[in-house]
Amino acid sequence: MNPGLLKLAVVGSRTAYGRLAGIAGGVAAGVCLLLLLWGGANGLSARDDRGAWLRETGNPSVTSPVAVDDLATAGPAIPVPLTADAVLMEANPVEVFRDQLINRRDVAALASTTVKVPGIGTPPAPGHYYASPALQRLIASTPRDELGDRFGTFAGTIDDGALPGPDSLIVVTGATEAELRQSGRAFLVSDFTANPYGGSAAAYNTVLSIGAIAVFFPVLLLISIVTNLGAAQRRERFATLRLIGASPQAVSRIAAAETAVPSLIGAVLGVGLAILLRPAAAQIPVNGTRMFASDLTIGWAAATAIVALVVAASALVGGHRTARAGIGPLGVTRSVHEKTPTMWRSVPLLAGLAAMITAVLMIRVMEVRLPWLESPLLILGFLLILVGIVVIGPWLTRLVSRIGLRQARSAAGVIAASRIQKNPVATFRSVSGLVIAVFVVSVFAGGSSIVESTEVYPARPGLLQPTSLHATVGAGHTQAQAAEAARQARELPGIRSAAVGFGPAALSERNAGPEIYFHAADAPGLGFEDIPATGIVTVDASFLQYSTTQPRALTPVPETNLDRLVPVVIVLGTDGTPAAMDRARTALNGSGITAVPATAPSDLKLQSTGRLIQGLAVLAYLGMFVAIAIAGLSLAVATASAVLDRKRVLGLMRLMGMPVSVLRRIITREAAVPLLTVLLLSVGLGFLVAWLMVTFIDDTYRVTWPAPDYFIALGLSLLLALGAVTATFGLIRGNTAMTATRFE
Repeated sequence: MNPGLLKLAVVGSRTAYGRLAGIAGGVAAGVCLLLLLWGGANGLSARDDRGAWLRETGNPSVTSPVAVDDLATAGPAIPVPLTADAVLMEANPVEVFRDQLINRRDVAALASTTVKVPGIGTPPAPGHYYASPALQRLIASTPRDELGDRFGTFAGTIDDGALPGPDSLIVVTGATEAELRQSGRAFLVSDFTANPYGGSAAAYNTVLSIGAIAVFFPVLLLISIVTNLGAAQRRERFATLRLIGASPQAVSRIAAAETAVPSLIGAVLGVGLAILLRPAAAQIPVNGTRMFASDLTIGWAAATAIVALVVAASALVGGHRTARAGIGPLGVTRSVHEKTPTMWRSVPLLAGLAAMITAVLMIRVMEVRLPWLESPLLILGFLLILVGIVVIGPWLTRLVSRIGLRQARSAAGVIAASRIQKNPVATFRSVSGLVIAVFVVSVFAGGSSIVESTEVYPARPGLLQPTSLHATVGAGHTQAQAAEAARQARELPGIRSAAVGFGPAALSERNAGPEIYFHAADAPGLGFEDIPATGIVTVDASFLQYSTTQPRALTPVPETNLDRLVPVVIVLGTDGTPAAMDRARTALNGSGITAVPATAPSDLKLQSTGRLIQGLAVLAYLGMFVAIAIAGLSLAVATASAVLDRKRVLGLMRLMGMPVSVLRRIITREAAVPLLTVLLLSVGLGFLVAWLMVTFIDDTYRVTWPAPDYFIALGLSLLLALGAVTATFGLIRGNTAMTATRFE
């Protein structure tokens, strides 16, 4: 390639330098986002691997001596002996502090155990605990009667290699074998293996893959648009090269090189920008914790591969566009009409919908499980829908422009509709980024619409009060022990009442009755108003269930004492302050007689079945922001490029006496028509795809009305579109002035 020709084609004017800077800046932004998103995807995977040991389920710690079909005569379960190659572990499901869920694991082991707990090593001795750094800071800054007394004596911190993130609240406490076997919920663990999200791993990875594609696609559109910046000016320069003897092949190579150079500079800048922004990106909390900055590192090999791919793709696209333009010695003085789009452009979109619907029907209707096919179908279908929206857009835009041309009543309307009809692909390309952004935002909003707090019912007589906590008492404990635990709790600040419930057997045993007995004097503290005039009352055991919405009534009991019954539950009433709630929880959990940790009605929102989607809610809103920001930038670049490419035509219109205001209305209509044409389609498809994704994960989930954030995002998208078009008004005046309109 002749260096002189390359220099002549690439440099030589302020406009050329500005175009190269625009390409480099756009590619830098795109590569930076690609690297951060890729690093985020790898970071989520690494984080799940580090926290996989928390989902270890082990093996049963008891065996039954009878056959399964002889449950009626089943005897007591036989404990499996604890050996040196196993530990007894119990996962505490509801260890809560200040509306934060703490991952607690109680471990009992022999002194000779060979099992190593991740991040700790040898299991802690009874009465001691290891905590994550974030939890230990919380314990140190909180009064012990609100948190620290639950765990015992501090033995050390858990290593970062066993923590999902720096904000993870995890504690491993030592206990005796007798304490853990008492609850019946402990299991034997001989090795901590990777078990990311259990049976939900496939669904989790599928959702992450779709989310990554949804954000990557607008980035690729941005890179594609910026590399085409100033296409008309380049065609004029290439025509000059053809006039002085350059071959079409040489011109194509020059076009590829002049696109590759700024793309390479921009890609390298993007790598540097991603490194600078990595610590800030790691501060974004996902599923309750931030990431370690190292999680976002993808390595130099991957970064080099991304740079090489972006530069190679930009060069190939630049060369191909120039070769396809057919630039001759006299240039391209007349616009080449595009090939008329037809109905066939709807095929990718329909194929994508068919693939996603098929994947959902296989699981939820036909109940056919083919893991090797389900996720690929869903991911491929989503990708086809993204491509299909971009492909079908020009066809729909042309149909609307034909209607608009017949209804046009002004010069701006006629000119805009005529250009859209002749160049629907180029016209739609300008707004394609924003259309995809609206679709992506709708998908994220629909998917995250199931992320809502479980409703906590207001205080009502006959229902467990929202400011109360209760814990079931383990088998083998006496009434005196329960009474002493209630007395000690009642003396704590913020605790208004303490009631002990009784029954024929512990609630965890088979012969536990359907009713719970209380002293009538304790009934007001439980929230009852209509109290029978007896010493002892009973209430249905469903009174303790937070999902109960119908008030329960007290029933009088003729007995005057509860000597033949055992304590089954302790209920504490508080003043509702966070400190009192945590103090009551610590008192119950540290009493030594509870079989199940204390729970409150507000704990429901921390244990909902939609935890997987809840964990991705922040990613959904982050995806909305990224998609909208990229779309706004893409539209601004594409609109400015369209004005620059048509400055000669627009300048001739001004020479003929057309006011600048009319030119502005033309540009505005050319952006508004394709955008509004596909806007409703994008919104509808977005929520349909969200529903398919949610149903794929679990058909008990429901996509509800989107949160106000969605409408804010939608309004922001439209404002960005208006701003991007308005920003070109100054460009129109400057590039269509009489002094700027000349001919070679």
